[in-house]
This record gives sequence, C-alpha cells and structure tokens, in this order.
Amino acid sequence: MSLRAYGCGQEVLEGLKAETERIEGLFSVTKADSEIARLNAEGRIAPSAETRDLVGKALDLARETDGALDIALYPLLKEWGFTTGQYQVPAEARIRELLALTDWEKIELSDAELRVADGMALDLGSLAKGYTADVLTAKLKEAGVTSALLDLGGNIQAVGAKPDGSAWQIGIRDPQGEDHLGIVSVKGAAVVTSGGYERYFTGEDGQVYWHILDPATGYPAKSGLLSVTVIGPAGWRCDGLSTALFVMGPEKAQAHWKQAGDYELILVTDDGQVIVTDGLEELFKLSQPDKYTLTVWKRD
Repeated sequence: MSLRAYGCGQEVLEGLKAETERIEGLFSVTKADSEIARLNAEGRIAPSAETRDLVGKALDLARETDGALDIALYPLLKEWGFTTGQYQVPAEARIRELLALTDWEKIELSDAELRVADGMALDLGSLAKGYTADVLTAKLKEAGVTSALLDLGGNIQAVGAKPDGSAWQIGIRDPQGEDHLGIVSVKGAAVVTSGGYERYFTGEDGQVYWHILDPATGYPAKSGLLSVTVIGPAGWRCDGLSTALFVMGPEKAQAHWKQAGDYELILVTDDGQVIVTDGLEELFKLSQPDKYTLTVWKRD
C-alpha cells in the first residue's frame, strides 16, 4: 500500500492507514473477528451500515453482470488453494458439489440481517480495495487535499491532478511480462486492473490456472482476455467490474461498456490485441507497438 498526498501533514496519512486497517477489520475473511469472517462461521450477522452497503453494491453488480461477479465464490477459491497457497486442481465432482454453495442469489440481505445458507461463505475481495480507496479519497478531500495518488495493491486512485495541474501518468502492466503495456493519463479517477498474472499456479498437467474463477463453471475464467483495466469515478465499481468483465470476455464487455456509459476500458486479449475505449483514445499510449495491436472501440 502506497499513499502519496500533497498539501497535508503526516497525521493525515497516518489517519488513512488507520482507516484502511479499520475497513480490513470489517471485511477480511481471515481475521476471525471481522464481520465477514463471523458471517462465514455463523451463517448470519447483524451487519454494520458499511458491510450492508458494500454487500448491497456487490449484489447489484452481480445482477448487472448476470452473475459474472459473485462474492459467494469463497468455498471454490479455497478449494483451489488461492486463499491458502496450497494449490490444487479439484476433482470435477468436488467442483460441482461446491458450485451449489456459490450462488449470490442465495445471499439474504436486509436492514437488520445478512444471512447465507449452510456451507456458504462470502469474500468481498473483488470490491473491498476499491471501496477502501473511495473512503480514503473522501477523507483526503475532507482534509482539504486536492492532489494525491493512492496505490492499494494495484488499485490506483488519483485524487485530482498532480500538484502542477497535469494528469497523473499511470503505467498499465503487461500481463505477459514485467514491463509496462502502456501509460494512461488520468485526473480524479480510479484505475483498477484484474489479470490472470496476479495469482496463478501451474498444475501437474502443465496448464496454468489463475485465481479469477468463472462462477458458471467453477474453473478459472477462459474468456479470451489476459487483463482488464477499468477507469472510472467509483473505485468499488471499477474494482468489481474489472473482475466481472474479465469473466465475461470481449464481446459481452463491449456491450456492457456501451450500455453502462460510466467507465472506460483497457483490455488485453490472448491474441495480441490491446483494446481501448474511445474515451481513452487520446489518453493512452501503447508502449509495445511491436508486440501488441492497438484497437479502439467506439461507443457509436
């Protein structure tokens, strides 16, 4: 986690760190006293306003993406070893068994209670960093900060512009190497990337398995995409969409982008294309034109 802010004292940054730790204490699946960990252990909790709000956002996004985002995938992620580091390819029968427990439509949320069926478990990791960036941005603005850059483990949040008024230059990682794929210029926006390169393992069969699972199959998503970068005003939404659109693939991602109208995209396909949406056409510079072909999607 890297927090850089201009025009404020060290106490403001320390406050951001404390706020991040407080939010982790709500949503972490590994801290036994967090609200989500208690839900997973007990099956029901009386959620705080923040937990209720973020779960509600997750369920809305699940509906919007036809289930491509599913916060109930934790039992499958655990079975694959992505939460423990003890990687394995589960037996097909075991995946089918766990798929019955990974259905966002079975999550019950009301003002007074958050409840899941026996054996279900939630993981808000697909939205929590983006949500945290939104909260920290609000805290910075309350403190009068107009220029800051937050990096929460790959979730970038630009607050305003650089101190000299110019745009922040954000490097987008090449999913097939360590270099930058390109540079995008942003002001006051979240830049969130999801890709198979973030967490993966090679199975005994020689295949690469990554942590972004397709909720429909229980297996790593094979959609023709290697990475998805979403740029927009709301960190939580960009965070969730980066995962969902990765699962959906280029054709459905394009349709969603055109319909939603509130974010821009940088996609890397497995056939060597870098696709940017037209709102970024003048803001994105491809760093490796010899390796990738640049394509621009037009909204009309």
